[in-house]
Amino acid sequence: MDDAALFTGRFPSGALVSFEAGRVAAGRKNALRIAFNGAHGSLAFDLERLNELAFHDRTEPADAAGFRRILDTEPGHPYLEAWWPPGHGLGYEHAFVHQARDLVHAIAAGAEPAPAFADGLQVQRVLVAVEDSAAKDCTYTPVPCS
Repeated sequence: MDDAALFTGRFPSGALVSFEAGRVAAGRKNALRIAFNGAHGSLAFDLERLNELAFHDRTEPADAAGFRRILDTEPGHPYLEAWWPPGHGLGYEHAFVHQARDLVHAIAAGAEPAPAFADGLQVQRVLVAVEDSAAKDCTYTPVPCS
C-alpha cells in the first residue's frame, strides 16, 4: 500500500482546507508545498523551489493573467539581511539557522517562541481526529460522524 494520506477540514473562519501527504509521488524529491487559493488569487510555496513563491492575481486581465515567480532573495526579507547579495538563494540548512535564531531571540526578549509547544500539541490533536475519523470510515456528511 502507498504511504499516503489525504484529509479535508474547515478552519474556524469557514475556509476549506485540504491536506495531502505521501512519500510515493513520482518525480517529487521534497515537495513540501503550501498553496492558498482565494477568490482574488493564489499563492504557493514549494520546498523544492526554496527561494521562490508562485503568485497569481485573478484581478489581472485574462490575456495577461497567469502565475508569476517571486524571487524572495531581497535584503528586505526578515531573514535575508544577514546573508548573501540579492539573487543568491538560501539553502535548506539555512532554515534551521533561522529557527535557532528565532528561538534565541524569543528567549532573550522573554517572549513565547513561535511556534510554541501548544501549537505542536494542537497539530497532534488534529492528527488524532483524522485518525479517529478514518477508523470510523467517516465520509463527509452535514452532521459529525459518530
